[in-house]
Amino acid sequence: MAITKEQIIEALEEMKLAELNDLVKAIEEHFGVVAAAAVAAPAAGVADATPSEVSVLLTSAGTQKVQVIKVVKELTGLGLMDAKKLVDGEMPVTVKANVKIEDAETMKAQLVEAGASVDLK
Repeated sequence: MAITKEQIIEALEEMKLAELNDLVKAIEEHFGVVAAAAVAAPAAGVADATPSEVSVLLTSAGTQKVQVIKVVKELTGLGLMDAKKLVDGEMPVTVKANVKIEDAETMKAQLVEAGASVDLK
């Protein structure tokens, strides 16, 4: 007679946490697998924990302000004076808001290469 899923679940409910841990280790060893926590899809109406868009924040212009100003000008499409005002202003300052994560990472890399300190939020 085969054991049913319900019988297995009932047996697991009666086990202590340490016994369950030992069981998982034994199953991993026997089948040559590693148990990983399942990631459930978010319920409808619940926001995803990972945002799809972020803001690029300049936290410090560093010692090479001219280079940072040039990169900010290029990234934002601002004129030279407006880019300078942005970089010379109070930190942290938003360089660009609501940017796709991949684009934000590229922008961050360009700014860091120019000598700036950048955060993504």
